[in-house]
Amino acid sequence: MTSPEERLQAAQQVLASWAGDTQSPEPNRLDVGVAAQNLIAAIEALIGARWGYLSAITGLDLGVEAGQIEVLYHFCEGAAVLTLRVATPRASASVPSVCPLIPSASVFERELVEMMGIQVVGTPDNSRLFLADDWPDDVYPLRKDAVLERGVKEQGNE
Repeated sequence: MTSPEERLQAAQQVLASWAGDTQSPEPNRLDVGVAAQNLIAAIEALIGARWGYLSAITGLDLGVEAGQIEVLYHFCEGAAVLTLRVATPRASASVPSVCPLIPSASVFERELVEMMGIQVVGTPDNSRLFLADDWPDDVYPLRKDAVLERGVKEQGNE
């Protein structure tokens, strides 16, 4: 049986062609920067190497001043956690859909669209998961600059 460190070294070798900045933020973790245009190829390489499974996709708003949002693709293999970090301009945040490779990613992609305002190009389903149908289209609650109304209006008490 291989250790988490050995598993992460193997992942790093698999991703060498597409890897940008690489960091180990804590034991058993590896973060690899990948350009959006290389995301699909990098994930294809992980799948081809039979390295782990996609456990989550999350959005990280770096703030208005930074001008970027990161989309984090978390893969796990045993205790080893590999995160592909894809930076995208905040004003026109966009990543390609990974659903053709990992169909179960649809739920995560829908959340990115709805809660972060990130366009997921080619995703098979953009329907809402969490927000009400009448929620404003240009308000993304997980962005740092989101302005949300305080309190909930009860039906009939307007």
